[in-house]
Amino acid sequence: MSNSSCISHFLLLPLADTRQLQLLHFCLFLGISLAALLGNGLIISAVACGHHLHTPMFFFLLNLALTDLGTICTTVPKAMHNSLWDTRNISYDGCAAQVFFLMFFITAELSLLTIMCYDRYVSICKPLHYGTLLGSRACAHMAAAAWASGFLNALLHTANTFPLSLCKGNALGQFFCEVPQILKLSCSHSTLRQLGISWVGFCLAFGSFVFIVFSYVQIFRAVLRIPSEQGRQKAFSTCLPHLAVVSLFLSTGSFAFLKPPSISSPSLDLALSVLYSVVPPALNPLIYSLRNKELNAAV
Repeated sequence: MSNSSCISHFLLLPLADTRQLQLLHFCLFLGISLAALLGNGLIISAVACGHHLHTPMFFFLLNLALTDLGTICTTVPKAMHNSLWDTRNISYDGCAAQVFFLMFFITAELSLLTIMCYDRYVSICKPLHYGTLLGSRACAHMAAAAWASGFLNALLHTANTFPLSLCKGNALGQFFCEVPQILKLSCSHSTLRQLGISWVGFCLAFGSFVFIVFSYVQIFRAVLRIPSEQGRQKAFSTCLPHLAVVSLFLSTGSFAFLKPPSISSPSLDLALSVLYSVVPPALNPLIYSLRNKELNAAV
């Protein structure tokens, strides 16, 4: 392949070599997809229909469920199709669309997790100002900003990745189209592009990480000052699920995009991609519903 204009399709990484393992991966991904669709669908329905759940926390949780559905619907169906029909192909345009939507939903999810941390901070540390700081208009603006940041970041990554000249074949070392894997096929001088894209991703992830850590330090200090044990347990029950989701998402996603090429390997890349793009959408509804009595009752 002399350049990207000659590439009509990419070859995705096969999940298995034998037919039996391919069908096993298909069934595994089917189960995860159905769990994610059911769990997130229940959260969306419960929050939309339950008037007592029309609060900022559940409004942002509804938006998070939408990003989870979008993330898993972007990557898993094509992998299931390839496993079932024993193929590796994805069209050039389909690959570009996959990169765009994946970055869109992942960035929006990161922004929403940061906003949800702010919601917990205001609820516990500044309860008297909760209605003022997190009114309906403020929540709508923050949610819109999260989706807009996802759109802009996705547009930046897609526009900077696909104009590159690709001369190292068309085989990707991943079961879906991912920016680092496409950059490996480039023969142009893309060092500045790679640094720029990595820097944008690092700034977003690090900024969210610093904000979340600072907020939770304040939250835990406030919770430990609550005199009653029941009050402390109630506060922790709303914070711990969010903290678990943030830890899994940030650690795996950041390492997948920012790890040095020297430690990259197909098995490691595959494991990390599953952990940040497939597992969270299926686990997030379970994590949030286990410790939230209001949501359990609504469901």
